[in-house]
Amino acid sequence: MTTYEAGDVTLQKVRDYVWEIPKQGDMRVPARVFASEELLSEIGDDKTLEQLRNATHLPGITKYAICMPDGHQGYGFPVGGVGAMDAENGCISPGAVGYDINCGVRMLTTNLTYDDLQGREQELVEALFANVPSGLGGGGVFEGDIADVDAILEEGVQWALRNDWAVPEDLEHCEDEGFRPDADPSAISQKAKDRGKNQIGSLGSGNHFLEVQRVTDVYDDAVADSFGLAADQIVVLIHCGSRGLGHQTCNDYLRRIEKTHAGLLDSLPDRELAAAPAGSQLAEEYYGAMCAAINFAWVNRQLIMHRTRQVFERVFDRDWRDMEMHLLYDVAHNIAKKERHQVGVDATGEVVTDDADAVEYETRELYVHRKGATRAFPAGREEVPPAYRDVGQPVIIPGSMGSGSYVLRGGEHSMRETFGSTAHGAGRLMSRTQAKKEYWGGDVQTDLREQNQIYVKAQSGATVAEEAPGVYKDVDEVVRVSDALGIGDRVARTFPVCNIKG
Repeated sequence: MTTYEAGDVTLQKVRDYVWEIPKQGDMRVPARVFASEELLSEIGDDKTLEQLRNATHLPGITKYAICMPDGHQGYGFPVGGVGAMDAENGCISPGAVGYDINCGVRMLTTNLTYDDLQGREQELVEALFANVPSGLGGGGVFEGDIADVDAILEEGVQWALRNDWAVPEDLEHCEDEGFRPDADPSAISQKAKDRGKNQIGSLGSGNHFLEVQRVTDVYDDAVADSFGLAADQIVVLIHCGSRGLGHQTCNDYLRRIEKTHAGLLDSLPDRELAAAPAGSQLAEEYYGAMCAAINFAWVNRQLIMHRTRQVFERVFDRDWRDMEMHLLYDVAHNIAKKERHQVGVDATGEVVTDDADAVEYETRELYVHRKGATRAFPAGREEVPPAYRDVGQPVIIPGSMGSGSYVLRGGEHSMRETFGSTAHGAGRLMSRTQAKKEYWGGDVQTDLREQNQIYVKAQSGATVAEEAPGVYKDVDEVVRVSDALGIGDRVARTFPVCNIKG
């Protein structure tokens, strides 16, 4: 049997691209890593595997804890992690969702080609940077009061539609139509709302970006046509989340859970996995708060998209509808949802890891945590928008600003293998501190422009250094593994033209 060792963690190879940490000691379930040997060696360089093993101790975790091919160390729960906890007897963990609740991506298609854009890259990147707020702190496309924040938290993108920041088809092409009905604005603290009220429609900083791209490769013509994608087409990718409101909400509930459920916390190998038992008051409050922050993030990306349409109108002197600037899809990353999944059980009713050991299958409601992982439902699932239900949910996987990004569709094996999930990006190889030691922002910008004709504009050189292409894993390899496993199938590849960052 082929094995891989990283520190005191030993994995066994189950089959190609599937590795398992066997259940042992107090682990409730095994853990699985979906990766090639090349990616596994990178995943094993930090504490990702230790964090994944620790996650198997969470109450109610079902089948196994999962690490995607882009996995890397996070807060308690690894980024690129998926954990499905029983919604009756399990728990919900803010650390397994992440601080940036509903950090996610949306792609905007156009009928422009690369020829239409060439020669205007500098004009476009300057116009986007001047009109789409970015960077640390406040400032957004819309600065409202607390009443506006409460309405956004409760209604999601329906608020944007009602206030002329969206058109109906935007909602139709957004995960959950841009609205979580379980949202409870009263569960969000005043401090979180104060942080959010002047950040509505802003990118923020770090790895968040707005990138104009061209479609370089199409792998599945029929699905690409359903998604409105074609070779040489210009598209726009927006990556951001719930800003300070989401961060404060995560912090608020971590501290409250630590105090209220100290006994559960003491039973876990890492305090950063702090969780509230399913059915408890804090579990219900956190779920309502998280769903409200999810709504806020969808509105944040919606307003950025609205402003992007306006910038394109001014630069190209055409109405955005004439340029067919339509939302392809918006998909969330850091999120936990109550979902119903089929799981195999043995004769005693215990969930089994290997389907071959299943006596029957049961449908159970689970809190599916996807932290730095993307929902990837296949064709036929009712959660997939009608426009895509026959081909599968669009999945958007951004690479670095010097490499390609990908559009996938939910694979036919995703429900069985990963609770309907796949990777969310390239995944970091290097910390931000180390990146700033290795790279100089100005040099990175110059190299990208001279070697690849990529125009980058950011608030600081430090931000560019932190996000240099060499800081990330090989997105081509991440997507190759997803495609080979049948959890997310390649549809098209894109390449950067212009990029703005905070």
